Amino acid sequence: MHKKLYGFMDFIREQGVVGLAVGFILGGAVSKTVSSLVENVINPLVGAMLGKVALADKAITMGAISLKYGAFISTVVDFIIVAAVVYFGVKALGLDKLDKKKE
Repeated sequence: MHKKLYGFMDFIREQGVVGLAVGFILGGAVSKTVSSLVENVINPLVGAMLGKVALADKAITMGAISLKYGAFISTVVDFIIVAAVVYFGVKALGLDKLDKKKE
């Protein structure tokens, strides 16, 4: 039984499951905060630099369709911030060293 437990722990460490789980949990935990930051702080600042324009409302209309490129830019900014927070959070906590390196 003891060997099976060590085998299971080695499997988790070798496959990078710990890093994946940490990234998933941290990403979910900060997602709403980052979305609020982008929507309520970054977008208004970008809009002010562009001349009091609401970035999320920017769109190109072609006939019956509307391409909302401003909302897409907001989502990309949101993703970049979430990725940076997860990356630096994992590095700061030293969680990147939990996974066992493959030889």
